[in-house]
Amino acid sequence: MRLDQSQDAEGPPMLCDLCLAQVCQSLSSLCSMRADGSMSLIWAPVFPQETADQLLNHMAAKEILNDTTVGIFRNCKELRLRRASIQSCPLSAEAFRLALCPHRLLELDASWVSGGLTGADIVSGLASNPECRSSLQRLSLNGLRMDWESLEANGGIHVGFSSLRGLRMLNLANTDLNDAALEDICNLPHLETLDISCSAISKLTALLECKNTLRSLIAHRLRHLDMSPAQLLFVFSQLHALKHLDFSEDHFSVDDSDGRDGDETVRQLLEGSPQVLPSLVSLDISGRKRISEAAIRSFVESRSGLVFLGLLATGVSSCDFFSTQKSLKVTGEADENQVCEALRRYRDRECFIREALVHLYSLTTDTDKPQPDVLKLVVSGMQRHPTSLHIHLVATACVFNLTTQDLAQAMPISLLSSTVTQLLNTMKNFPNHQQVQKNCLLALCSDYILQEVPFDKYLAAMLVINWLSSHEDPTLQRMAVAVISILVAKLSTEEMAQFSKDIFIMKQLLAIVQQKAMVGVVDSTLKFALSALWNLTDEMPVAARNFIECRGLELYEEVLESYYAEPSIQQKVLGLLVGSVYTFK
Repeated sequence: MRLDQSQDAEGPPMLCDLCLAQVCQSLSSLCSMRADGSMSLIWAPVFPQETADQLLNHMAAKEILNDTTVGIFRNCKELRLRRASIQSCPLSAEAFRLALCPHRLLELDASWVSGGLTGADIVSGLASNPECRSSLQRLSLNGLRMDWESLEANGGIHVGFSSLRGLRMLNLANTDLNDAALEDICNLPHLETLDISCSAISKLTALLECKNTLRSLIAHRLRHLDMSPAQLLFVFSQLHALKHLDFSEDHFSVDDSDGRDGDETVRQLLEGSPQVLPSLVSLDISGRKRISEAAIRSFVESRSGLVFLGLLATGVSSCDFFSTQKSLKVTGEADENQVCEALRRYRDRECFIREALVHLYSLTTDTDKPQPDVLKLVVSGMQRHPTSLHIHLVATACVFNLTTQDLAQAMPISLLSSTVTQLLNTMKNFPNHQQVQKNCLLALCSDYILQEVPFDKYLAAMLVINWLSSHEDPTLQRMAVAVISILVAKLSTEEMAQFSKDIFIMKQLLAIVQQKAMVGVVDSTLKFALSALWNLTDEMPVAARNFIECRGLELYEEVLESYYAEPSIQQKVLGLLVGSVYTFK
């Protein structure tokens, strides 16, 4: 029996994960320091091999893997690595060479590493281990500089990719990969999957050297490609083993003249002979222009094995023909299934995530059914692109659509917790963008989320109060004050003590009370502000002192006189005065 997805998401952490988390938290007490400043485990049993991989990956995910901590993996007998991920970790070439290169690795993901480690350092380091030369099957250097010149200038030897004879999968997207390096790569005897997206490649002719082994070619956004449509089609037609081809384009970064040869190549491929790439299983041409529905229909009908077609931002994904192709997955904008497929497949491509989110926003504006899977995809896109304003602007609006009213109550608590945490990160990353802040505030302004979902309430309160200081829109002001009033009541004693020390917060809330009192308004904003002040000063002498120094007593006397006929206002005012200020005095 299949478990309900929401129940599955709420399951307890695995014992292995809990143990690994404890090891990560206790590294300093479990380790001694070497002379070079790296850590070494004082004592360790022989770890199960998979557990060693999990420990490394856990440290990388927790952002504690660096030159110091990676030293524990120099012990190759107890900690035997096979599938290693150091993605986005700050590692130097020396630390990498000492800690990872001695292992008999099968896979290594070194995407977007920092700390000065280059692609050349990684390849030469791995090639220095005779076992790795034959054992390594999967290597990802996404986002790295190759920088062979610096390696040679420092006395290193230029060792090409072809020295890693066991490689089957190679990811060199977003690198400075050039034509000469591609020629070297294509000499690999077992190469099956190659990603050269967003690289400096100008010619694909070298691919003919691996035409009998290459099963998957990912060539998204090759801006430097200098080949005619006829030349490109010839190369594609000779790749006899190819099952997966991605020749998509970033439609946001090209004008009508850029990428024209690529678009023409796609047109000719779609309209051409079925004998070209007859065994294709997936084709991604998202972002390409001048594609006709008739050509798409002909291409699909002549390739019965096709299971995926990428058509986002092509204008043809709404073709009626797809309604009869039940086994074909399509990325596009025709319906929610196509949009969600795009969010799943294009996690690392900002241009396509941005496009998909725009369409998702339209599709979810009036939704009345909980869609936790969709929300998870939106949050994932935000997490993968933390600095993209375009993505966060639309994604935060999608989050509001997917969690508004009663929809949040049907979502897994853990998903809502990660969603709110991401909203707070977005507020921190884009403090001056009014619409992003407004979207986040709209999503946060939910009694259920504020009362039931675990997240950093102190951080949220600080972010909202800071936003409040520079915005006077009445509707948004009401929501912000409502959020603060609830959050303040949820703070721990320690957090409340810290929060109450900030006189700026007191001034902001009193300013709102004064603003309303001057015109004699009785509304929810005033009531929320008074509640927040009451909670803030309750048994908090520092807050009470700030209240007095900010002339809160005088203001509250005026409020008592002005609102003598409003019991709800009188209660909140007297509650603060009796419970806090007079006691303090």
